[in-house]
Amino acid sequence: MKTAITPTRQENFSEWYQNLITAADLAENAPVRGCMTIKPYGWAIWELMRDQMDKRIKASGVLNANFPLLIPIDFFNKEAEHVAGFAKEAAVVTHYRLKMIDGVLQPDPEAKLTEPYIIRPTSETIIGEAMSRWVQSYRDLPLKLNQWVNVMRWEMRPRLFLRTSEFNWQEGHNVFATHEEANEDARKMLDMYEEYMKNVLAIPCIAGEKTPEERFAGADHTYTVEQIMQDGKALQAGTSHDLGQHFAKSFGIQYLGTDGKLTYGWTTSWGTSTRMMGGLFMVHSDDDGLVLPPMVAPYQVVIIPITRDENVKQLNEFANQIAEQLKNIDVRVLVDDSDMRSPDKMWKWIKRGVPLRVEIGEREMTDGTLTVTRRDLGKSSKTTLPVSTFVDSVKDTLTQIQHDMFESVKQRNKNMITEISSLQELESALESGKIGFFRIKYDLTTNDEFDKLIEKYKISRRCLDRQDSSYVFIAKSY
Repeated sequence: MKTAITPTRQENFSEWYQNLITAADLAENAPVRGCMTIKPYGWAIWELMRDQMDKRIKASGVLNANFPLLIPIDFFNKEAEHVAGFAKEAAVVTHYRLKMIDGVLQPDPEAKLTEPYIIRPTSETIIGEAMSRWVQSYRDLPLKLNQWVNVMRWEMRPRLFLRTSEFNWQEGHNVFATHEEANEDARKMLDMYEEYMKNVLAIPCIAGEKTPEERFAGADHTYTVEQIMQDGKALQAGTSHDLGQHFAKSFGIQYLGTDGKLTYGWTTSWGTSTRMMGGLFMVHSDDDGLVLPPMVAPYQVVIIPITRDENVKQLNEFANQIAEQLKNIDVRVLVDDSDMRSPDKMWKWIKRGVPLRVEIGEREMTDGTLTVTRRDLGKSSKTTLPVSTFVDSVKDTLTQIQHDMFESVKQRNKNMITEISSLQELESALESGKIGFFRIKYDLTTNDEFDKLIEKYKISRRCLDRQDSSYVFIAKSY
């Protein structure tokens, strides 16, 4: 059977993913090594994802702010354990102006900064410095902040959306009076992420605590939401960290308690990024292109008039009348009245993953009907409906698509989690090419034998099982 994306997922998942991004016109590699340009259709998806996340962040009592892109290197030196995890990825600004030398613009040798700046790889340090000034009394707590920004971490093996040197994200940073409050909030934000993945992205996740070996540098506890891709690999889609008092002590975040004594606060940080987009695309899409959940589809419905020279105006008017009815009930809709061939229009929107594709020809216009196809179900779902029936039922249909997509992935994931009782059994499964997550006793992974398997098969501990922390999930990852 002919497909729009070649090779197929089964033939070469990695190449299929790259070609999917191109076919759906989502992004492209930028002139800067390791960076990407997100194109308008891709950015529209991110805006919808961002807005849904932002609602949840604000509902958690968090306030949005914005902190500088450049961070003094001295700030990083105050938290050496944390910075060690980013040192090799840091982008450093060393000069404050350019100069024309021998006909070429280059850093002015006389404009070297006394102290270099780091382009933010994350903002714990500069936000910690601000918190040390903003928090004075127990009355200032809890202080909950978030920012939507871009960050920079040099990436040697870039992949669009999954790993790029520059990417967009939200990073939350909170400070509390007690460790109990901080840890509870770190877990609360993880729950928020898990709910968001389910109800917005239609992706079931495995949520749990990272093992000590995988913990975020400088954290007491790290919690993660892990997604299972169609090729069985794991994608870390979001993390939440209980940072203890490490940053509070490094940056002097203290408050005057009701007892009149100065006490260090307890901080957390939590974040998700455009990496979620890569997960969204890989989890749901097929060999014909993108498949988008209605919640984050820039167009939930695309209407395609099937025109001939003599009826172009009438059909386009009919299509736009239907579109207006949909807009009035807050459905995101586009009428594709371009002069492309009808089959080319259809393939364009199939590849872009629009949940509902509506075709209108001369017969439909005469009968007051339209032909509707669900993207998640393909040709088998094609049906002809009266216009009024479609308009009355379209929101319920979109809700059903969202639900069905989640359930489909949930069922697929069940078949991708394997119970393992020994390292020998784990190696046998990996050697045979079995894909997915492996659930095994955590104690079995704390030895040299398991370390050899990590090196040989490129696996890692994803997180402890939330239901039974004596078990850990193992998988290959992106």
